[in-house]
Amino acid sequence: MLVVGANGAGKTNLLESLHLVTQGFSPRTRSDAQLIRFGRDAARTQVRGTRGERALEIRVDLSKTDGKRALLNGARLSAAEQLRREIQTLVFTPERLVVVKGGPAARRAYFDRVLGRVSPARSQLPAEYAAVVGQRNASLRRLAAGYSDRDALAPWTERVVALGGELVAARLEVIGALGEGFRTYADELGLSDARLSYEGEAPSVIELEARLERDLERGTTGAGPHLHDVTVTCASRDLRSFGSQGEQRLAVLALLLAETQLLASRWDATPLVLLDDVLSELDPDRRTALVRLLPAGQTVITSTTRDALPREPAQLLTVTPGRVEQG
Repeated sequence: MLVVGANGAGKTNLLESLHLVTQGFSPRTRSDAQLIRFGRDAARTQVRGTRGERALEIRVDLSKTDGKRALLNGARLSAAEQLRREIQTLVFTPERLVVVKGGPAARRAYFDRVLGRVSPARSQLPAEYAAVVGQRNASLRRLAAGYSDRDALAPWTERVVALGGELVAARLEVIGALGEGFRTYADELGLSDARLSYEGEAPSVIELEARLERDLERGTTGAGPHLHDVTVTCASRDLRSFGSQGEQRLAVLALLLAETQLLASRWDATPLVLLDDVLSELDPDRRTALVRLLPAGQTVITSTTRDALPREPAQLLTVTPGRVEQG
């Protein structure tokens, strides 16, 4: 599906609505109040469709006074984010370049989200590990202030090591599962010899005890997967520091395509793919390559012009302020 319209007409709002109603949250902001039209107190997004042979009707209501409510086939969900268990939706926006060009925290967050999609049973592992690190940090500060002793710190050190080891193993598994697809798609897009590499080792009790004095001085745990990084390279160049914005864009697109392929292999449906303003920054050859590589499922692309898409779309929508029309 191709969505066309002038700048500011509302194309990105349409994609944001699709993400909200299928995932339970906006890819742009976690403040639901920002999603409600100025001067209004509430908003609603609603879609109908099918997943395989199963009919789906989803509704998400936003209210400045009553919060957020999600319904799936008429049944209210305890949390809107539960929608992610029903539909996989992947989105590209210009802001997603932070996955490559941003700091390590952005990449950790991205690959941890992939982990949650690929393995829902382990989706809470990053949060559980972060909570244990927070408890160890609090214990370090109590110990440094003389309110506790080292025996009280030991259980938290052991928990950091146990959960940290699980998290590192899970991230390595995800990166390994994405790696081949990422290299293939990147090469097809003109980014040769692209690779993902995990930077960091599972923490150990010996390592944490060896740096205890430094940790006490700083009041923080100075080793573990909360400090690790994933390097994205092209021909051995770290694209964060030595890649052009065009190369960084291609790397993010290759990651999205690899993730789409991985999820399709693990689930019974291809993810919904949302591509916002992706064609304007690609040359004609790479536009053609991207369209050829798109998954067989539903993809929604926004553009300011019809001719930016190098083939006939299955469906064409035109957006003007306040209106969406066929053709």
